[in-house]
Order: sequence, then C-alpha cells, then structure tokens
Amino acid sequence: MAKTFDYVAAGKKAIAIEASAVAELQTTIDESFAQVCELIRATTGKLVLMGIGKSGHIARKIAATFASTGTPAFFVHPAEAGHGDLGMIRRGDSILAISHSGASPEMLALLPMIRQLEVPLILMSAKTNSPLASHAKHVLNVAVKEEACPLDLAPTASTTTSLVLGDALAVALLEAKGFSQADFARSHPAGNLGKQLLLRIKDILPQPYRMPVVHKDTPLIEAIASISEGGLGIVCIHDDEGRVCGIFTDGDLRRRLLAGSDLSSERIANVMTASPLMVSEDSMAIDALKLMEQRRITTLLVHKSDDDGRAFTILHMHDLVHAGLHA
Repeated sequence: MAKTFDYVAAGKKAIAIEASAVAELQTTIDESFAQVCELIRATTGKLVLMGIGKSGHIARKIAATFASTGTPAFFVHPAEAGHGDLGMIRRGDSILAISHSGASPEMLALLPMIRQLEVPLILMSAKTNSPLASHAKHVLNVAVKEEACPLDLAPTASTTTSLVLGDALAVALLEAKGFSQADFARSHPAGNLGKQLLLRIKDILPQPYRMPVVHKDTPLIEAIASISEGGLGIVCIHDDEGRVCGIFTDGDLRRRLLAGSDLSSERIANVMTASPLMVSEDSMAIDALKLMEQRRITTLLVHKSDDDGRAFTILHMHDLVHAGLHA
C-alpha cells in the first residue's frame, strides 16, 4: 500500500517559510519606509495602488486597508489604466505599485503618463535595480530567500511580505495621524464596531413612538388591559404632572399572581415599580443594550435630551437586535 502524502508536514513547511520571510522584513525595513510614510501622509489627493496578477490582488487588499484606516486609497488595474482608467489618477495623487520583478510591461507602459501627471511613484518590489525601480521615488524591498512553493515559482512568501509591508504602512500612518476608534467606525457604519460607536438610541427608535400610559390612580385591572393593548409587556404610570413615577410589567403581574395577591381592587400605584430606569434619546444604543443585559430587562423608558422626567417612548430589546447590535 502506497504511503499517504504528508499534507500536514507540507503545510507546516510552507508556513515556516512564509513566517521566516515576514520576520526578515524587520531586518530589512529602513529609513525608506519612514520616507514613504511621510510621502503618503503629505499626499493631497489619493493613494493609488497598482499591480498585475497576484501582486494586483495584494494591491487591492492594501488599498482597502488604507481606505478604512484614514488614508484615502483605491486600486487601478495597470492594464485597464491604458484604456481609460488612467483618467482616475490626478495631480496630487501618489502611486504605490507592487511588482515582484519590477519589470511589468503594463506598468512600464504607464511611466510616460505618470511622469506627465507629476505623480510620485512608490515601488514595492523584490528587484531594487529594476526598470520600474529606476523611475520610482522610493523603493521598498520585499525580496525573499525562497518561495513557499517547492518549485520556487508560485508567488507565496513574496506576496505575503508585500501584504504585511502594506499593512505596516497603513498602521504606521494610522498611529501617526491619531486615527481613533470613532474615525474607524465612520468608515465602517455597517459593521458592529461602527454601530457600537455611532448609533444613538434616537437613531433606532420606532416610528410612531410607543408609550402605553395610565394614571397612578388607575385600577390595576385597567392597567393590565393597557399592557395587553400596548403589546410591549409594560405600562408606564404618570403622576398628576405627567411625569413618569413608575412602571408595571407582565413579569410583575406574574409574580403578584404567584404570591397569591388579590388584584381585584388594587390601584396601580400600590404595585408599580417606582423610579424606573430611564435613558436619554442621545445615549449610545450599545450602552442601552449592556444596561438591559446587566439588569435582565427587555425595555427601557426613553426621555428627550432636554427633559429627564418625561419619558416619551419605550425602547425594546428587539429594537436593538433589529438594528444589528450585539454586545
């Protein structure tokens, strides 16, 4: 019986080769890295990423990383650039090209127009003496001793080092510019972090507003009917001045019934929970969610930002879940 190929050993070897290549970057990164960072930071337009083949895929990802961390960037395919997409590049932009050989014909064909636009070219390459390198303002060396591919042909370790160096540039610029979590959230409003940092309670309140209300002297039986009509499992109790003085929930009702209380003649004021939790409409939605989870409740009263005593609606846990929030 033929011996089964050792896939695990092959995989571990590939990982070791790529890990070694990444570690080597720490010894080759030099002042040119800082100069590239300063050039990108000083760019008044956008950073244009370019690359062909596997390098193009890496360039697309790096462009996305720059864009989401405070450096406006986009990808332009070099082949398409010669057929109209070069119009996407303007004076004031900078170009970061990735080319393992430094001799991509598609990139070389663009050099006259790049010079005419007076757009600085940054090259990320394994060949620092290549044709593209001779026209670049800065060259970042991403050479590797060997590819993870046993044939030393398929770009593997070399694309990994390019990706890592691109991430290093983006992160260094992020730190230098003081890019914050709030800044990141503004670029990711659909993500959970963006929602946590941007969404306020007033952004997710249902329309029309919901507020089952009874007066404090209302018989409990009538208040229970209001809970059913409201469909939220809660009724708010107002005093003579129209301010919230308590709440009564279907949970409160169950606990009263289990305790054997006679509810036929009770007034709601005698069984309500006084001084209920209330939050401002300007509060962060994620804080409301955390509060509900801590108190093991499903609803919160909401008041206007300029009035902390007159709740005007109810926030339900379902509203937060529907908005896509989770702790």
